[in-house]
Amino acid sequence: MLLLRRFAGACRRRGFAGIASGVPRETADTVVVGAGVVGLAVARALAMAGREVVVVEAASSFGTGTSSRNSEVIHAGIYYPPGSLKATLCVRGREMLYKYCAEREIPHKQLGKLIVATGVAETAKLDILLKNAKENGVDDLQMMEGSQAREIEPELRCLKALLSPSTGIVDSHSFMLSLLADAENLGTTISYNTAVLSGYVGDEGLELHISESKELDNHSVGSPVSPQLILLPKLLINSAGLSAVPLAKRLHGLNQAFVPPAYYARGCYFTLSQTRSPFSHLIYPLPEDGGIGVHVTLDLNGLVRFGPDVEWIDGEKDDMSCFLNRFDYSVNPTRCSKFYPVIRKYFPNLKDGSLEPDYSGIRPKLSGPGQPPSDFVIQGEDIHGIPGLVNSFGIESPGLTSSLAIAEYIVSRYLR
Repeated sequence: MLLLRRFAGACRRRGFAGIASGVPRETADTVVVGAGVVGLAVARALAMAGREVVVVEAASSFGTGTSSRNSEVIHAGIYYPPGSLKATLCVRGREMLYKYCAEREIPHKQLGKLIVATGVAETAKLDILLKNAKENGVDDLQMMEGSQAREIEPELRCLKALLSPSTGIVDSHSFMLSLLADAENLGTTISYNTAVLSGYVGDEGLELHISESKELDNHSVGSPVSPQLILLPKLLINSAGLSAVPLAKRLHGLNQAFVPPAYYARGCYFTLSQTRSPFSHLIYPLPEDGGIGVHVTLDLNGLVRFGPDVEWIDGEKDDMSCFLNRFDYSVNPTRCSKFYPVIRKYFPNLKDGSLEPDYSGIRPKLSGPGQPPSDFVIQGEDIHGIPGLVNSFGIESPGLTSSLAIAEYIVSRYLR
C-alpha cells in the first residue's frame, strides 16, 4: 500500500480532495492510463495545456510494451488510406518528431528507405503506393529502376523501387525519456506498478478502481481483485496500448458497442551476425497481411535487423494478465527458416546461418487475419457519449511516428 499512499498523497499535495469511505477515494483533474510513447506524449501535451496530470502505469517503468519493441522507424506516411487518422497523424507526427528530436538533440537519423518490387507483378503496386502517398501529402518519393536502386545499394536486387527520403530512425527510449522529463517538469505525477482494474461511468462522472500491480500477480482467473484506491478523474485518457480494449470492456456504463474486438500479432526480429551493414538505407518489401513486410532496419549504431514477421497469437488472455503485459515475447530460433527465402528476394547474398534471434513485439490490432487493416480509433464524448472519457484503440505502427500528433489531436479535440 505504500506506493498508493504516496500516489494519493501526491494528489492531495496538488490540491485534489480526498474522500475517505472504506476504500480511499481521491479526485483528480486528468488521468492518463499507460506510460508508453503515446501516453507520455498525451500527458506532456495536457500538462502544457495547463491540466493537472497523473499517469498510471502497471509496469515498473515507462515504454515496456509496444513502444520499446518495434523497428524505431520514423515513417513518412506512405501506406495508409488518404484521410485516415493513420495517414494524417503520421504525416503531421513525422514533421513534429523530426523537429522535436532536432531541438532536444535526441539521437535520430533521416536515412531514407527503399520499397522494392522484386517481381513483375509487384511493380504496379509501387505505382499505387506512389499515388497513395501523394494523396497523403508525401510528395518527395522517387520511382527508381532496379539499376538506379543498385547504384545506391549494390547488395539490393529488385526490378523497381520507391525511394522515400523522409523516412528515418529514432532512439525511442531517449524520445520517451524526454517526453517524461517534459511532463514531470510541468508537474505531471507518474505512478508505476499501479494497475487500473476497472471503472464505472455514471451520472456523477468517472470512477477508476486501482491497485498495486503486485496484487494481480497471484490472482485466480475469474476471481475479483479488490481495489486499493478509487480515483475520480475529470478527464480520463485510456492509452493502455495492448490492454486498452480489455480496460474499456471493464468500464461499466460504457456502451460496449463502441469497444472494438482486439487482435494480437507477434512480430519477431533477427539480427545479422556481421559487423558491416550491407545497406545504408532501410529496405522494405511490399506490404503483407498484418504488416508491412520483413524489412531491413538499421539502428543508430549500425546494427542490422530483419523483421518483423506476422504471427497471429491467441488474444484470449485474461484481463489481469493482459494488464501485466504477460504476453510471450520469446523468439523461436526456428522462425528464421521463414526469413531466409523472404529476405533473399531482395538480398540474395544473405548467407545461411547469419541470422540470430533478437527480440519480438506485439501489435495491438483491431483487424484479424485476412481482414483489411484498421485505422487508429480515438473516441471521445462525441462518439460514445461519456463526458471526460477518451479511448485510444489499435495504436500500432505508425504510433511512434504519430505520437506527438496524436497528443495534439486529443488535446485540440477533447480538452475542455
